[in-house]
Amino acid sequence: MEQSTTLLLSRRDVAKLLTIEECIPAVENAFRLHAEGVIPPPKVLGIHTQNGGFHIKTGLMDLGRTYFVAKVNANFPRNLKLNGLPTIQGIVVVCDATDGRLLALMDTVELTIVRTGAATAVAAKHLSVPQARTLTICGCGNQGKISVRAIMKVRPINKVFAFDLNKEQADRFARELANEVKISAEAVDDLNGAIKQSNICVTCTTSTRPFLGLQDVPPGIFIAAVGADNEHKQELCPELMVSSKVVVDLKEQCATMGELHHALDSKLMKLDDVHSELGEIVAGKKIGRQSDDEIIIFDSTGTALQDVAAGAIVYEKALKNGTGIKLNFNDEKNSGEEIQSRNNRDIAALRGFYPFR
Repeated sequence: MEQSTTLLLSRRDVAKLLTIEECIPAVENAFRLHAEGVIPPPKVLGIHTQNGGFHIKTGLMDLGRTYFVAKVNANFPRNLKLNGLPTIQGIVVVCDATDGRLLALMDTVELTIVRTGAATAVAAKHLSVPQARTLTICGCGNQGKISVRAIMKVRPINKVFAFDLNKEQADRFARELANEVKISAEAVDDLNGAIKQSNICVTCTTSTRPFLGLQDVPPGIFIAAVGADNEHKQELCPELMVSSKVVVDLKEQCATMGELHHALDSKLMKLDDVHSELGEIVAGKKIGRQSDDEIIIFDSTGTALQDVAAGAIVYEKALKNGTGIKLNFNDEKNSGEEIQSRNNRDIAALRGFYPFR
């Protein structure tokens, strides 16, 4: 099968195959390999449209088998309200980097959510205080949910504050979280009050204006700034950045599209002010937290290395479990009509590829 076919995997398939427990160590290893210089640096390309934009992230990594992964994502923040569609839509392409074979095409939504949550957990493991028990989530969507689950794998969290501009969404988030993971979860109206009681804060919004400043955070907090994944998004004030220890996923990428980008534009920070990339800390090349009072920010723009790590897990498990629709794009013996006829039994599954529609 593997020699001649490509697996098509829906969001539902990916959700069944990719667990946060598997993804955290895989993403941590990807950061380590990059810091050790044994894999090529990932690349990113972006372009904007009237209501959103597209980006392509590519990476290559040897994981016993050498994988090339390219992720094409559409990001339209107002999509749900305007069109009844998700903010993020896209496709992940998985190839064998030794011979170029197209191994799999998989929906991007679940993979992006989980691999981003995994990076947040890796950063929290290395940068938050070990005794961290209180967490504030700012932005109560899917990324907020996976952030809680992921951080709970590395820190003894027993209290979560949930904040969202949509109060009903924050209430629902807290209620579902308390039922799911059996911890204290409270929806709050006062974001700053919640953060000042917290050891960790995750910001995962679509904000284009900074809303968190130095006066809003307590000593010793770890902030995972997840929302700013293009040059127009911003959650943190540059004054907070310059007064904190800043760790980035990729320095070059964050300088063009992350919180670091805005701090550099403000002239309050220089590139040399960045403490390190996360991989350097994972690999033991740089020190992470040095005191309980340090304010540490993780500028998380999302890297293709995370996509390779997660995509490889999904593909290998799908292959083992017989999951997905099998396609053959290189079958020269069959006409398009014959291929379509042969695959009619899979049409229902194809319709479910984007379950939002």
